[in-house]
Amino acid sequence: MEITSSKRVHESEWTVSGVPFYRAREIVALNNMDPISPLYISEELYRENAKRSGEIVEGDLLVTGVGSIGIPYLVKGNDRFYFKDGNIIWLKNRGTKLLGRFLHLLYGTQFVQSQIKTMAGVGTVGTYTIDNANRTSVVFPTDNAEQQNIAECLSSVDELLAAQARKVDALKTHKKGLLQNLFPAVKGSGSENLEMRNEKTEPDSSFSIQNSNFSIPPLRFPEFQNAGEWVQKKVGDVSEVLMCRRIFAEETNPSEGVPFYKIGTLGGIPDAFISREKFEDYRSRYNYPRTGEVLITCSGTVGKCLPFDGKDSYFQDSNIVWLNNPNGDVSNEFLLMLLSNVDWGMLNSTTITRIYGPDLRGLAIKYPEDKSEQHRIASCLSSLDALITAETQKLDALKTHKRGLMQQLFPSPEEATP
Repeated sequence: MEITSSKRVHESEWTVSGVPFYRAREIVALNNMDPISPLYISEELYRENAKRSGEIVEGDLLVTGVGSIGIPYLVKGNDRFYFKDGNIIWLKNRGTKLLGRFLHLLYGTQFVQSQIKTMAGVGTVGTYTIDNANRTSVVFPTDNAEQQNIAECLSSVDELLAAQARKVDALKTHKKGLLQNLFPAVKGSGSENLEMRNEKTEPDSSFSIQNSNFSIPPLRFPEFQNAGEWVQKKVGDVSEVLMCRRIFAEETNPSEGVPFYKIGTLGGIPDAFISREKFEDYRSRYNYPRTGEVLITCSGTVGKCLPFDGKDSYFQDSNIVWLNNPNGDVSNEFLLMLLSNVDWGMLNSTTITRIYGPDLRGLAIKYPEDKSEQHRIASCLSSLDALITAETQKLDALKTHKRGLMQQLFPSPEEATP
């Protein structure tokens, strides 16, 4: 097929309305079915350039040549837009050899993607050019019926993936709505630079709507309708902020002993360990968390909150802290839900963010004095988190299933035939 690109459009020719004009980033968004905010060119300029380069038609394939390289977009029947020259490679597929849907699948295979990465990696800044595209090899059945069957098989999996992704998104949206309405707004008290993540959603019918009093949440479980106002205090008033004794790099090893968690490995697989002897010594002489207390990452990706599971492990000092709750005014499970949904990014605008002790201790929080209400809220949100996790795992399983099908239905880079 003919492989080309569009005619050049200068930035000075962009307009606020007219025919959509896409760059590589918009093509990536279209491929991912994400929302876009396109630029535009005038109808007159579109027609003038279309006379010289032609117009996209259903079955053509556009492939990104810069940025996120090798991302394909299959042109649909109702598409009408122009695109940036050089940044997007245009495969004018007229269906004589390859069905459009099959060509789109081909460009997602390891067979083609490995070629793209090799070709694009030659220069300082990777690019996938018209010349690269012309030299890209493809393997396909000459029988259109087989192409059609493969495309339909994988399309059915894509439909399942899309439906499952919508289900996960709906659950996350539902949780955001609950978080907004199950907690009253926090005002002042040293936390002006921190706020809860809020998004407007429809209230859940299983809760009772309260008034606009900032000391009472908008939604409340029926049994707590008359339980009174929530208490507002600073984190430092209800909990101590503690951390482990410092461990130096030379005191760790990569393979054996007690797991040593850093900010990047908390909740995952550790990449370092300390000796059993040092762990027992430090645990007995210095601060160490109790089961259920909330661990918080305070550097890099800040604000990741996890309950301590009680297993033998050690944590990177100052980068991972925990909240010791000696009086028990706020249950650990409630505190976990509360702090997991604070917008820690409001702390500052630097590239590397850090939560300092005064920030955390000065954070204002609100909570019901009745422990049973704290438990009810935490239990509700924990159950929803478990459901989101389960549905996300189903989504991941479908993605794995599709990758397996792709490997079986298409040749590997080392193979010449399926």
